[in-house]
Amino acid sequence: MRLIVATAALLTVTSGSLHAAEARSPVQGMIEVTLHGQKVEGMPLAFTESRVHLLGRDGRLWSFDPNEATDFRQTSSVFRPASVSEIRAALLRELGEGFDVTGTTHYMVAHPAGQEDRWARRFEDLYRALVHFFSVRGFRLTEPPFPLIGIVCRNRGDFDRYAARQGGPVSPGVLGYYDLESNRIILYDLGGGKGGKADWRQTAATVIHEATHQTAFNTGIHNRWSPPPVWVAEGLATLFEAPGVYDSRSHTRRTDRINEGRLRDYRTLIAPNASGNLPEALTASDGLFATHPSAAYAEAWAIAFYLVETQPREFARYLALTASHAPFVKYTSQQRLADFAAVFGRDARLFDAKLRRFMAEVP
Repeated sequence: MRLIVATAALLTVTSGSLHAAEARSPVQGMIEVTLHGQKVEGMPLAFTESRVHLLGRDGRLWSFDPNEATDFRQTSSVFRPASVSEIRAALLRELGEGFDVTGTTHYMVAHPAGQEDRWARRFEDLYRALVHFFSVRGFRLTEPPFPLIGIVCRNRGDFDRYAARQGGPVSPGVLGYYDLESNRIILYDLGGGKGGKADWRQTAATVIHEATHQTAFNTGIHNRWSPPPVWVAEGLATLFEAPGVYDSRSHTRRTDRINEGRLRDYRTLIAPNASGNLPEALTASDGLFATHPSAAYAEAWAIAFYLVETQPREFARYLALTASHAPFVKYTSQQRLADFAAVFGRDARLFDAKLRRFMAEVP
C-alpha cells in the first residue's frame, strides 16, 4: 500500500488565484500557492469546490478553501520531498537559537543544543524496532517518502507555547503528542536535560507511544488521509509501550510483551463488566475515548495484544483494509463494522467472548 494514495487534483488558474471550477488545464506534480502571506509548495491530494488538500514537501498536510490561495503556479511535474538540508534549515529558522537538528536514516530531530545522543538515535531505534516487529508478523510496510520530524522542546513552557501556535493547548498531564496534520512528534524533556532515570522513563514512554503513531502513519500501516478507528491506532501505540515489543532483543519472554499498566486498567475497568460488547462499540464509534479514556485505552490495548498474539496475519489484513479507503471521505460506522466483520467474522459476541477468555489467562 502506498502512503500517497490520491492522484493530483484538477486545478484551474484564474487571475493568479486557485479556483474550484471545471478543469481546463489539469495540473499534476507540485504546485506553489500563497496562503495568508505564506508560500506553500506541495502535491494536491484531493480537491472539491470548497476544499483543497495539499501534501507539503516536508510531510505537512495543508487543507484550505481554494479562495484563500493566491499566486498559484506549477513548480514540478513530479512530487519532490524536501531534502535533509532543507528540513534542517527550516527547523532552525522556525525554532531559533538554542536548538540543534540531528539526522538519522529516517529522522530529523530538533532538540536543545548538545543533546543529540539523547534523542535522535532513540527515535531511529524505535522506528527500526517497529518495522521489525510488524515485518516478521506479515505486515507489508513502505518507506516514508520524507524524513520524519521530531521536536523536543526545552521545557514545559516552550512545549505549551509551541502547542498553542499549532492550534490549541494540551492538558497538563500530556508530555508529548503526534500531530497528524504536521506529521510531527512534539514533546519536552521532563528533566530539562538534567533529569534522572525516573524523569527519562516517563519521557521515554511518551517517545515510544508517539513514535509508534508517527511510524504507523508513514509506513502504510495506517492511512493519514483516512485514519482507522481510534482503537486501532491507540491499540498499536499502547502495545509498543511494553519493553518486549519496543526492545524485543533485550526482553525476550512473552510476559515482557504485556503492558502492565494497561493490563491493570483492563482488569479494573473492563473485566468486571460482563455485559456489553466493547470491541464492537469501539469499532463503531470513537466516543469512549472522550468519555472514559482509561477504559478505552485499556480495551484498545487488549484487542491489539490479543490479535497480535493469536491472529497476526488476520490483523495485518484488517489494518490493510482500514488503510485502503478513499482519502478525505468519512469512514462511517457501518463501513468500520463491515471491515471488522470481513476479517474477524460477523459474530461480534463470539469475538468478545474469545477476547475475554484470552485476557483472563494472561499472567
